[in-house]
Amino acid sequence: MRIDAHQHFWIYDKVKDSWITDDMAVIQRDFLPNDLSAILKESKIDGTVAVQASQSATETHFLVDLSKVYALIKGVVGWVDLQAENIDEQLQEYRKEPIIKGFRHIIQGEEDPDFILRETFQRGIKALTKYGYTYDLLIRPHHFHSTLACVAANPEQKFVLDHMAKPDIKNVGTQGWFEFITELAKYKNVSCKISGLVTEADWKNWKVDDFVPYIAHTISAFGAERIMFGSDWPVMLLAASYTQGIEILNKHMAPLTEMELDAFWGGNATKFYNLK
Repeated sequence: MRIDAHQHFWIYDKVKDSWITDDMAVIQRDFLPNDLSAILKESKIDGTVAVQASQSATETHFLVDLSKVYALIKGVVGWVDLQAENIDEQLQEYRKEPIIKGFRHIIQGEEDPDFILRETFQRGIKALTKYGYTYDLLIRPHHFHSTLACVAANPEQKFVLDHMAKPDIKNVGTQGWFEFITELAKYKNVSCKISGLVTEADWKNWKVDDFVPYIAHTISAFGAERIMFGSDWPVMLLAASYTQGIEILNKHMAPLTEMELDAFWGGNATKFYNLK
């Protein structure tokens, strides 16, 4: 089964989706499964993991409701307040919806570099481990140190790094990125989505070769068994079409064996998120 392990749906709302600024006008509209189904078929993708784009219980229920209508959604990564006193109670309730595979908090939006290490947040991570949920890491460079500490403190938790921690491809910047990826990959409970790259490059003038060092290093660090494809559709439309995103990866994944390619394009995501 070929899986897109990272994409979003939303009914656009100027207040709720304030992160979609005016320079992102192309995605200031609704994006729903009917907008994606033909694209997936053309790209020979069998299903997706729908990931939260706003932080509310309403968002989680929205994605769950979509999954009950559209079979292309094989899993949901929702949002839950991991710092809530009743986190156990909430997760017990979510167990009634097996389509929910894990949760994510938009750490990249938190100014506190140690947000993920807060005692209340760590209590939430441990609750995810208890109930068998995955956790998607969405971070920026100032969270690198705390992310490593968080992963080290939770060896039984299944983590996946979204968008390869967003390297500064446009400015050929590193900000310790290569070192961070090397260190993070040492933790075997962490996987990595090769996703979201085009929006970290120059939206109008990126070249396929711009992504070479970042993809190559990620594959080298994590190995073929802990990487997975994610489109980040529709956010990727800021810089490229779905087809172009596939073409970039087809070129850079060429050195992998047929078995490794099968794992990258779906096998690893299916295993990580326990997709059916």
